Amino acid sequence: MRHSVEGSGTPTPVVSVGPVTLPAPDRGDDLQVRVSAPATGSDLPVIVFSHGFGWSMNGYAPLVDYWAAHGFVVVQPTHLDSRTLNVTPDDARYPDIWRLRVADLRQVLDELDLIEAAVPGLRGRLDQSRVAVAGHSWGGQTASMLLGARVLRDGVPGEDLSDSRVKAGVLLATTGTGGADLSPFAAEHFPFMSPSFSDMTTPALVIAGDRDDSPLSVRGPDWFTDPYHLSPGPKSLLTLFGAEHSLGGITGWTVTETTDESPDRVALIQQLTCAYLRSALCPTDAGWAAASAELIDHPGVLGRIDSK
Repeated sequence: MRHSVEGSGTPTPVVSVGPVTLPAPDRGDDLQVRVSAPATGSDLPVIVFSHGFGWSMNGYAPLVDYWAAHGFVVVQPTHLDSRTLNVTPDDARYPDIWRLRVADLRQVLDELDLIEAAVPGLRGRLDQSRVAVAGHSWGGQTASMLLGARVLRDGVPGEDLSDSRVKAGVLLATTGTGGADLSPFAAEHFPFMSPSFSDMTTPALVIAGDRDDSPLSVRGPDWFTDPYHLSPGPKSLLTLFGAEHSLGGITGWTVTETTDESPDRVALIQQLTCAYLRSALCPTDAGWAAASAELIDHPGVLGRIDSK
């Protein structure tokens, strides 16, 4: 089959539709998603994106718009922790929000036909055999579960929530191990933040900032490299110099919580994630090999790449 995303090419106009509502009677609130797609092209691969804590399907335009303009269909669910839903800690669902987040991504995969039909002009253009997940911050942990990561309970890995439909992942500023590495606040409020990456076998690109000093951990910025170092290959790690948790501004243009605004850094993330996912979902594509080799040979001031 001839795929339509062999190279980066010229950006294509993007169609974005939301909310698309997926019935979820057992969830308490129906699942709402935003779908962004190139206006033209066929056999389009899919990225399911999990937002960080408090965000929604309407965030992360710098990444989503770029991916869609370069040949991907991006589906963004709004998780129950979104500020738009106001689910508070006294809600009975709150202790299981981390698990419900994973269920949201799986529901998107289950209902890609419905999603495709809900977007005018998209029917028949998806390649559902080429699916990736991506996520930022807590969304990175959510996405990692579909790649094979598990949550430890009393030191024992919990259930396997991986999904064979997912062929690759991008984990942006994704939290590391729990236990003694957590701050007292995180240990008290986020006991599920205790992942094991030893079974995360699906290929992934991990992106971490070397100044992402999180109040959730006592370790420092290297905590966010755990998904790379503690998982089996094939994996790649993009370490961004000078980057904090927003990695230069991936959550949105002129977002006030971005403390390390850097258009150059965001552009690098756009280009490298796009190249990585094209190559991961289409093995004949050599874009990632070329892009990563260029950064390895000329690391400059933005970052470096390690692979295994």
